[in-house]
Amino acid sequence: MSSRHRAADLSKVRTVPLRSRPNLVGIKDFAKAVEKGSSFGAFMDSFCAIEHRVDAASNLRNLVASIGKAKRKRKPIVWGLGPHLIKYGLSPLIIHLMKKGYVSAIAMNGACAIHDAEIALIGETSEEMAGEIETGRFGMAAETGEFINAAARTAYEQGLGFGESLGGKLRAAKAPFRKHSLLASAHALSLPATVHVAIGTDIVHMHPTMDGAATGAASFRDFRILTEVMKGLGHGGVYINIASTVILPEVFLKTLTAANNLLRRPIRDFTTANFNHLSEYRPLMNVVRRPMEGVGRGYEIIGRIEIMIPLLVRAILEQG
Repeated sequence: MSSRHRAADLSKVRTVPLRSRPNLVGIKDFAKAVEKGSSFGAFMDSFCAIEHRVDAASNLRNLVASIGKAKRKRKPIVWGLGPHLIKYGLSPLIIHLMKKGYVSAIAMNGACAIHDAEIALIGETSEEMAGEIETGRFGMAAETGEFINAAARTAYEQGLGFGESLGGKLRAAKAPFRKHSLLASAHALSLPATVHVAIGTDIVHMHPTMDGAATGAASFRDFRILTEVMKGLGHGGVYINIASTVILPEVFLKTLTAANNLLRRPIRDFTTANFNHLSEYRPLMNVVRRPMEGVGRGYEIIGRIEIMIPLLVRAILEQG
């Protein structure tokens, strides 16, 4: 019994010689094995290099080159940091880059600032939520709320940025573990460190010491400070978003827009990158794609940040 439907006669298909076909991958692009004891530069060169495709290895190399160029040209290298950077123990790497001149400013959300302050104060952070939400004890550490909210009031009263106030207070209090703090380290090096708060999202907003007016004013000043930094981003600057999926991608887009408006011209020829475990809508659109259309280069590098950030930092330092 034959089918009721007609079938194409493939005997009439025309084929082409294999060598005449354009190919996207060749052995020249393949990764290379490196021997034990080889240099880190040789290790980086061993990655596959398929330049005409979306290739994380090539993106990483290009980003590292852009960071090195920005440092040489004294253009801003701005790091937007989410709380998981601290939760995965990566703060010392960014602090090391600060000291080496590869950080011009850092921006963080409220949660990142809280974790950073707790690390400085007691050398530990990140509480267990299970069973604590229904008891009402989650987020209620007294010292955390008192310190963060006092810094917001000081910033409000003295016209300081939120991050500036926090870093200064950690140093003035001689916080025992301040050498591990991003905020204290930035303050010691006179680098802008901005904290961008969404009211109602952080544990300290539940505390009796919370002052909404002070927190809002302090965070808004940081928005203005970051906008001023963004004004210098053109012709070689770099912005890197690490593990912030909502707040910092939105802040980046708005500060960049405000900077363009104040300059009365678009900021051009700069580089952005997003590092995270997963590809998320806002970092992809607000950091990598939308602001870069026709004016710069954006890279998305997806992978476990506890692996990717040490790799990034080591590659940056390899440049000397």
